Amino acid sequence: MSKYRITINGKSYEMEVEVIDGSMPAAAPKAAPVAKAAPAAPAAAPKAAAPVASSNATGAVNSPMPGTILKVNVEVGAKVNAGDSIVVLEAMKMENDITAPMGGTVKAIAVNKGDAVAAGQFLFEIE
Repeated sequence: MSKYRITINGKSYEMEVEVIDGSMPAAAPKAAPVAKAAPAAPAAAPKAAAPVASSNATGAVNSPMPGTILKVNVEVGAKVNAGDSIVVLEAMKMENDITAPMGGTVKAIAVNKGDAVAAGQFLFEIE
């Protein structure tokens, strides 16, 4: 049996090694000390962007992601301003306001409370 002392992460350990086949190296080379690296600064987490519903020049708005409609905040014919919440879409247990891309009058609403919608599905139109 041969005794060895090793140091791992600054903690010293003693161990015994039994030679089984009868061959033993003449001397084990000493390992050079390893410098500890300074811990890296954590990277800044990217800010979560609000979901952006796709719309076109006519004011038609499609769902930015699949989910369930929790609320419909306006009725057809209502006057709205750009940025007003028109519907609330629940996706991945988060509520997302889907807003009017421009001011105008609500021309059509194609969803109701409780509807499941797919990404890209038409939701409403502003004119």
